[in-house]
Amino acid sequence: MEEKKKMDWKKEIKSWGLIFAFFAFLYFTGLLPVVQGAIQSVLLSTGLIQPKLERVDLTEQNFDYSGQFQDFEGNPVYLADYKGKTVFINLWASWCGPCRAEMPHISELYKSLRDQANIEFLMIGLDQDFEKSKSLIESKNWAFPAVHASYGINKSLQSESIPTTLVVNPEGKIVFYQQGMSNFNTDEFREFLISH
Repeated sequence: MEEKKKMDWKKEIKSWGLIFAFFAFLYFTGLLPVVQGAIQSVLLSTGLIQPKLERVDLTEQNFDYSGQFQDFEGNPVYLADYKGKTVFINLWASWCGPCRAEMPHISELYKSLRDQANIEFLMIGLDQDFEKSKSLIESKNWAFPAVHASYGINKSLQSESIPTTLVVNPEGKIVFYQQGMSNFNTDEFREFLISH
């Protein structure tokens, strides 16, 4: 009986060691956010995690249009150019698994709305290293416009976590704010953007 307990204990340690080694391998090779993002993207595809639109009444505050970003060709992009439009803004980083998970869904949402003249998308990379953000965007076939926060971000875009998504209406009010990943490519959210 005692011998069996020792064998079971050794098997359990060996199992935990293999699990630890697997995650250590993913971490040190830089594959952890890729694998994490892929798994979370599959989860988002189920439709179980969607944006909670009832939050909009709590967020109607003025948006600060000061500031600029840099697109991945090196051109400046000014927030002030988005005044008078509905703007879908997403804050992300290349190392963020949940960010990677929701990006394919945001890309599909963008494709369905890109012909709407009054709706703009602004995907803002927050990596400290410009090249890391650029490399992620260039390695994918996502349709949305993306920029890098090379010059920092203003108070309206400050967030305690990423991904963070907000929607600013044409009057300059923040009508949606959410920290955490979601599948934004839903009919309900699409109608929400069109109606604002």
